[in-house]
Amino acid sequence: MKIFKYPLYIFWRCWFYGWVFFSVLAIFPILLIVTSSEKLYPVFFKIAKVWGKTILFVMGFKIAVIEDEVLDDKKSYMFCPNHTSMIDIMVMLALAKNPFVFVGKKELTRIPIFGFFYKQTCIIVDRNNSRSRKAVFDEARKRLSNGLDICIFPEGLVPDDESIVLADFKNGAFRLAIEHQIPIVPITMYDCKKRFSYTFFSGSPGKLRVKIHHFIQTKGMIIRDSDSLKKQTFNLIFNELISDRNN
Repeated sequence: MKIFKYPLYIFWRCWFYGWVFFSVLAIFPILLIVTSSEKLYPVFFKIAKVWGKTILFVMGFKIAVIEDEVLDDKKSYMFCPNHTSMIDIMVMLALAKNPFVFVGKKELTRIPIFGFFYKQTCIIVDRNNSRSRKAVFDEARKRLSNGLDICIFPEGLVPDDESIVLADFKNGAFRLAIEHQIPIVPITMYDCKKRFSYTFFSGSPGKLRVKIHHFIQTKGMIIRDSDSLKKQTFNLIFNELISDRNN
């Protein structure tokens, strides 16, 4: 019977890629203007937020948010969600109250049109280049100093092995959070992999449950505390995912 679902999967995936591509193409001139200067980034972010919500809506996704602690739109944060799907970006845009900047992998810059604006507005990291990793720190420091939040998927990538609940975390997010004395916001996305994984013939519309955990404060911490901060954040999200899987 599953063979009869394949045409539906193909249509649904093409529906997604079509919306992503043509929605960006439709507002191309506007995006060129609002990405031409860092001063216009808040304007770009408002457009991106509407875009993200629109993509989720047309794909039949509905976010259900659990908030252990409410974000304060007057404070800066380091967002640390688990990474499971292409729609993680749209979910984070929909959740945010204030403009933030993604730290993202270089590979996404190769996507036609989307990749151009991704490169213009995100902090790009080449995991195979040590100079690139240092440049990410410098750029993130600048953005934080300008009052923007940062979103880093601390796994650094989506695990290829479907059996991996949560890949090991990198250090960058935690060092930056301590350096700027801003809270870590651990975020658990329960359903993104199930709803829209990188496996082509899979997924379905439905609810996307997201939990914003209690923030982890970094005031008084020093750089050598970054490893324990990383472990604390990892364990929180990992245990949440395991608990949800067992229920």
